[in-house]
Amino acid sequence: MSLALSFLLLMAISQRSVSDPTASNSSDSRKLIFILAGQSNMAGRGGVYENKWDHVVPIESGPHQSILRLNAARVWQEASEPLHADIDVRRTCGVGPGMVFANWVREPAKQAGWGLIGLVPCAVGGTCIREWGQGTVLYQQMIDRTKAAFASGGKIGAVLWYQGESDTVKYEDAYSYGARLKKLINDLRVDLNLPHLLFIQVGLASGEGPYIKIVRKAQKEIRLPNVKYVDALGLKLESDHLHLTTQSQVQLGNGDSSQASWSKTKLKLLHALLLSLFFIL
Repeated sequence: MSLALSFLLLMAISQRSVSDPTASNSSDSRKLIFILAGQSNMAGRGGVYENKWDHVVPIESGPHQSILRLNAARVWQEASEPLHADIDVRRTCGVGPGMVFANWVREPAKQAGWGLIGLVPCAVGGTCIREWGQGTVLYQQMIDRTKAAFASGGKIGAVLWYQGESDTVKYEDAYSYGARLKKLINDLRVDLNLPHLLFIQVGLASGEGPYIKIVRKAQKEIRLPNVKYVDALGLKLESDHLHLTTQSQVQLGNGDSSQASWSKTKLKLLHALLLSLFFIL
């Protein structure tokens, strides 16, 4: 996708927003919401050493008055790292990809008429995908928090999903990963009444067991509309060989890399997001 096409899409969305007589002009109604779900690398372990966070926040992960987070009490507040501190409470949280992504998408969203970016942290470290299936505690919490997020106004832009490291330990879990992920996506779309919901998944960079390739293969082979794949393989890991470093989280969140593949991925994600907005306006 070209930058020119991105601009044209943005203009089209902006014009449609302005011309919609039912659209509210309140800041809450112009909130573009992103669900952050999965396990530890989504919750953020960047800068965490021996269960202590170093409190180093890159400029790309910095706070902004137009970026909000839904806290554990389901109240909107200005977002800042660590986003999951009151959600993934059994572990120490650090820098993740959520704030970087929000800062990256903030300007295109603003041009399209969305004054606020809302982040809904839901990730919990050490969880397998079966713990996220329909009917589980984590799934229901994600649904409830998502519905609470747009109850005061706004629209869901996408689900950002980074999970699967725990499913690399047992062969049966790795083998069934694809079917479980596909069902999760379909169930979310039905339960949220969003059939075109954009689902952005991250391809594993690491795992807790020997079956990383099987899970990665399953991730790549998901064939559902409006499901996008971002590959984290090759990004630098912490000394535990499991969690992304702070700088890797920055690269993952905004695609700021010298590698051509990242630039292409960035444009593809922007393209998918812009197209999805046509369905939610």
